[in-house]
Amino acid sequence: MWNMESDVEDAFRKKVIIGSAVIVVLGILGAIYYYKYYAQPPAAPKPAEPPKAVAPQEATEPAVHNPVPANPGGESKPLPELNASDPDVRSALSGLFGSKAVEQLLVPEHIVRHIVATVDNLPRKKVAVELRPVKPTPGTTVTVAQSDSVVLGAGNYERYAPFIRIVQATDAKALSTVYFQLYPLFQQAYENLGYPGQYFNDRLIEVIDDLLQAPDVQGPIALRQPRVFFEYADPKLEARSAGQKLLIRMGPANAAIIKAKLRELRQAVATRPDEPVNH
Repeated sequence: MWNMESDVEDAFRKKVIIGSAVIVVLGILGAIYYYKYYAQPPAAPKPAEPPKAVAPQEATEPAVHNPVPANPGGESKPLPELNASDPDVRSALSGLFGSKAVEQLLVPEHIVRHIVATVDNLPRKKVAVELRPVKPTPGTTVTVAQSDSVVLGAGNYERYAPFIRIVQATDAKALSTVYFQLYPLFQQAYENLGYPGQYFNDRLIEVIDDLLQAPDVQGPIALRQPRVFFEYADPKLEARSAGQKLLIRMGPANAAIIKAKLRELRQAVATRPDEPVNH
């Protein structure tokens, strides 16, 4: 005979046992958690690793590819300060080119600074007109209308005739001697321009190499005038350096004379005359 009261008691007893077991399990888990995170003393932090020693880098002087002679031309008088060097530089250049030519072409102030700044800018896209060491070429750009285009006129090349005559008459060896004698002034001006520790004679040779790469353009040179100044219509010519574009503007015959003199000058000032300088 089914005893309802007995079943109720058994069910109640099972609930009590299961509830007690759950409580015991939760208690054990709680004890484990407490022991793990609170009862044990905190672990001692690991000692920080000492910083790794970095080997000191040796101070290196920039390489000089083309050093100038220590005593060019033997004993000479001490050089003036850069800011007071114009009279001495004019005198040296007058002895080389003649006083009339120097007076005709040379800007008489800040000569060394202007030479250095212009040389440094020739391989770039623009040369600051106000920093040029020579006076502006007389006249304006000569152009000729040809069909529906404008080309550089042959009369433009004649504007450079006085300068070309001086270039042709210049003794590159004598010019290099004067340059070497005045070199500390050029070096100081170059460093003051923002190149501390770099060597101006190396830069000069880099610039000569860039000028010698100017293309020999024969025939009419087409121009365009997008704004005030003319530009070369050929984008490849217009993309050339400022120095190369100047040689193109002088005309192929004048450019050939200047390039020949530049090769002579490079031979005179380079320690390794036949080796291009690549930085």
